[in-house]
Amino acid sequence: MRSDGRPNTTPTAAAAHASTDSGFGLFRSTSPGYNLYMQVPRWVTIWLSLAAIALVPWTLWLTFSLPSRHVTDHYDLAWVGFDVGLAFAFGATAWAAYRASTWLVPFAAVTGTMLLCDAWFDIVTSGGGSERMEAVLEATFAELPLAVLCGVIVYDAERAHAFVRRLRRG
Repeated sequence: MRSDGRPNTTPTAAAAHASTDSGFGLFRSTSPGYNLYMQVPRWVTIWLSLAAIALVPWTLWLTFSLPSRHVTDHYDLAWVGFDVGLAFAFGATAWAAYRASTWLVPFAAVTGTMLLCDAWFDIVTSGGGSERMEAVLEATFAELPLAVLCGVIVYDAERAHAFVRRLRRG
């Protein structure tokens, strides 16, 4: 690091097109073309890789050991808790969008991920027949389109921020 706190590396040729908005308010002072998140410590990569590798035998074991049917006493609590978390994620994402906050990207990522999980588990845990059809319709017309919207926000936060600013101006 140089004495002014900036890295010793030279920005790439993409620097002229890069944004200074890294998505988190903590690092808003990053130089164009340089993203602090791109320099992840080696141990993070190793642990994430080991987790991915360990999930393969774990998933195979679950495939052959779990029953296809399981009744639980707290099924309702699990879904209510998840939906409360999803409501908070929607609220945080809406707040960040309204404020054009740098927290919009992480909140939208969380909300989109939760929507995908919600759609998946609604469909695979439905009882079949009309219950399954309701879950598929809900996923098709609500959860998946909203997850795509969150994905678009994550993919292009600058354009999302500009759009919100235009809406706020009226």
